[in-house]
Amino acid sequence: MRGDDQHQEAIFSYIGLEERVPKDHPLRGIRQMADRALRELDAEFERLYARGGRPSIAPEKLIRAQLLQVLYSVRSERQLMEQLDYNLLFRWFVGLNIDDPVWDVTVFTKNRERLIEGEIAEQLLLAVVEQARARQLLSEEHFTVDGTLIQAWASRRSFREKSDPPSRGTGTRGRKLLRDTHESATDPEARLYKKSGAAAAVPSYLGHVVTENRNGLVVAAMVTQSSTTAEQEAALSMVDKLKRVVHSTLGADKSYQQERFVNQLRARRVQPHVAEYAPNPKWPNWLTGDERSGEGFRISQRKRKLVEKVFGWAKQDRAARQVKLRGTARVDWLFRLVATAHNLLRMQKLIPAQ
Repeated sequence: MRGDDQHQEAIFSYIGLEERVPKDHPLRGIRQMADRALRELDAEFERLYARGGRPSIAPEKLIRAQLLQVLYSVRSERQLMEQLDYNLLFRWFVGLNIDDPVWDVTVFTKNRERLIEGEIAEQLLLAVVEQARARQLLSEEHFTVDGTLIQAWASRRSFREKSDPPSRGTGTRGRKLLRDTHESATDPEARLYKKSGAAAAVPSYLGHVVTENRNGLVVAAMVTQSSTTAEQEAALSMVDKLKRVVHSTLGADKSYQQERFVNQLRARRVQPHVAEYAPNPKWPNWLTGDERSGEGFRISQRKRKLVEKVFGWAKQDRAARQVKLRGTARVDWLFRLVATAHNLLRMQKLIPAQ
């Protein structure tokens, strides 16, 4: 029998948000892991906020909202607030009741600035990595490093000549480069850069990650200004902070095949498993015969493709393709948050399988 197309609003709802979310929904596992990591940061939150005054947005709710923005590819904070207003699943994940008012967009972004200054995204990523380590999901000795270009929220046409360029440039023997003489009026920290000869130079930053080779989880991430040496410098910086065994391996592509970088890895007792060029006097290789002939080298080269899955997920339709934040610190915050969201989604799939 055909039903009547009539609508009558109910005065009360007897089904709570907890009951509306399916028991097997992926966000349930992600919410549990995110809450556990946020509890680890409770002391940091206390340090960032004043003892008195008017209560602001709870940092836990703000971070959960930002994770939703990454996981569901929400394009802007304004659209995120709109989703929070009527999306019950989003309200449940963030921790809002059905009748709670949604925050103003400006208030939301202002509160986020405090967390950016406190480097909370880096600590959140480390807390999630520790959960993966406790679940024995990480490799402690085999890693991969790589970098990707992140398009800045600026245009090539915004670059103008500096009013007071330095007397000595940052190039070889003090040669002045474009970054010494010009900067973007929109985002002064963005640089014109391209990763391949066929591509066009665009205002950009470089995002760097280190993944472990067992499940492809991100164990370190950071953003730097674009330059030809940034990938090697960032890789060494992240390796120094890794929890690893004394003798470990690091896989990488050919862009890391440089004498200084390879020697720096050896000095840190890290065996370089860097992809090699075909025999060419212009592009020498710096690995020893033992390093390139071992079975571990072939395994590292096969496993290093896992890092491309991180970049593919982060840049397909998410914030890491072109950021809407300006400045290295803000872009770094967002990139680490994207890496954290990737780990949470990956771990949610791995943990039930155990």
